[in-house]
Amino acid sequence: MTRRKKTRSLADKVTIRTGKRKDYRRWRHDNPDEVAPSRRYVDKKTQQRKLQAERKRQRQSAPPLPLHKPASDDKDSD
Repeated sequence: MTRRKKTRSLADKVTIRTGKRKDYRRWRHDNPDEVAPSRRYVDKKTQQRKLQAERKRQRQSAPPLPLHKPASDDKDSD
């Protein structure tokens, strides 16, 4: 059986927000009203959604590709 490694981490003992990931996650969970995405992130996602919508619009307005020949051509090849 292996023994647990001793740690000097204070993450579990700290009650204030210190910048440590674990502390920040706890603070974020306790204060959901103070947490909001950054303006830069929101702008980036908005731009991505616009680009995605534009690409979808272009795909849907494109002429259909002639992938399958009509069934009448298959009979002629026999």
